[in-house]
Amino acid sequence: MQTPHVTKIVSNGVNTEALIGARDAFEQMPEAAAFTFRSTCEWNEGTHSTNAINGYFGLGQEHDRKETFRIESDHPEVFAAADRAPTPPEIAIAALASCLSGGVAAVAQHRGIQLHKMRAVVEGDVDVRGILGMDPEIRNGFSDIRVTFEIEADAAPDEIRALVAQSQKRSALFDMLTNPTNVNVTVA
Repeated sequence: MQTPHVTKIVSNGVNTEALIGARDAFEQMPEAAAFTFRSTCEWNEGTHSTNAINGYFGLGQEHDRKETFRIESDHPEVFAAADRAPTPPEIAIAALASCLSGGVAAVAQHRGIQLHKMRAVVEGDVDVRGILGMDPEIRNGFSDIRVTFEIEADAAPDEIRALVAQSQKRSALFDMLTNPTNVNVTVA
């Protein structure tokens, strides 16, 4: 006697049907998949600045966001700054954690795995002698980044590791941090 197939319903807050629908649409119209995201940074004083994020190009046209999001950055007092906000490198590793975590939630939803709790701890090592121009052999950016996930889900440990691996494989931020990207800086 066969056991009837039971579909398990999970709710991780991700609309995977819409994501799969978008994939199908982009296969038909690949030019619609070209997106340009923007951030406008205004200097406040010292090392303190504020980024405003609103509007992007995608699906062949310009889009406005529901609101303008702001991200401030500064440097800590040990660098003779006012410590009013996180440093740009901290914002980058926070973006990595958010990107990977969102991916884990989406993959879990698609695979029918209910998440109960997820936490990502990200650490990045920087030797500031590079930033200060003290040694041309020391890079300015991260020399090493470590991401540790703590995940409680209705899944076996191997399934959880597979969620994280798939998220890493599809993460835009992981790709940006691990592969060269053309960056053009100009003065208007």
